[in-house]
Amino acid sequence: MLKLLNLLKDGRFHSGEALGAALGVSRSAVWKQLQHLESELNLTIHKVRGRGYQLAAPLALLDAQAIASFAAGEQWPVFIHETIDSTNAEGLRLAGGGQSAPFLVLAERQSAGRGRRGRQWVSPFAENLYYSLVLRVDGGMRQLEGLSLVVGLAVMRTLQAFGVKDVGLKWPNDVLVRGQKITGILLELVGDPADVCHVVLGIGINVNMQANDQVDQEWTSMRREVGVAIDRNRLVALLSQQLQHELARHRRYGFAAFQEEWEQAHLWQGRNVSLIAGSTRIDGVVLGVDGQGGLRLEVDGVEKSFSGGELSLRLRDDS
Repeated sequence: MLKLLNLLKDGRFHSGEALGAALGVSRSAVWKQLQHLESELNLTIHKVRGRGYQLAAPLALLDAQAIASFAAGEQWPVFIHETIDSTNAEGLRLAGGGQSAPFLVLAERQSAGRGRRGRQWVSPFAENLYYSLVLRVDGGMRQLEGLSLVVGLAVMRTLQAFGVKDVGLKWPNDVLVRGQKITGILLELVGDPADVCHVVLGIGINVNMQANDQVDQEWTSMRREVGVAIDRNRLVALLSQQLQHELARHRRYGFAAFQEEWEQAHLWQGRNVSLIAGSTRIDGVVLGVDGQGGLRLEVDGVEKSFSGGELSLRLRDDS
């Protein structure tokens, strides 16, 4: 399918005969592959007698060489997949199989993309960014403190560099534009955090998606916000560069160095919220975050800190 996509991605008409010759297959085999592309990847292909086949819109696929051409600084090994269950899952498999970290896993589409607390992450083909960076952490719990919040800051700055306005953060790891979700972050860890472990920084960014009825919350995308299509290869390069910078600072100084600037970017500072953990609900006012990235709430006049991957934050109805 990828060979056929690369032939069609320019958005021009290509005859069935020319496609078959390029692929070394019959015209009927080309027709079957085109049907497969439409059904599997939800792509629209125009068929015009005498002219051939044309994608409804040109397609820019992820490409390691294109990413490298935009890159500055250290370049991580990159594994690009046409379709994968999830880039985080593949990152964990590669780390378990001995792949040396850091490395990057990207995909055009995820068949089982995951958000926090087991939610589905909708992953249409070649529209968005599904990005997992795998890091090795040697015996330092401090290196994990507030890490998802640091990743959020790096994503926010990358989006701003592309001209996305009104972008901010929601604890612990959402990036929003005027209350609409544009990025989700999912960190997963394997190994012993007190000794040697690997952490996967999973980042899903709505890039060029303009319509999708599968998403069950308010959302936006970079293209919606800036009005033009975004080069995802350039986005990968700039996001990686921003992450390199922020991760190096985090390793050196810990999350405390980010605390104030993260609070300035937090969209729910001072808001009345409900913190939900399973069937437990705690109402309070957001004061900020602590030096380890935990949420500081004023609860019944007393300041308390909360942290944990299973916590969910909601605005209270009266706020």
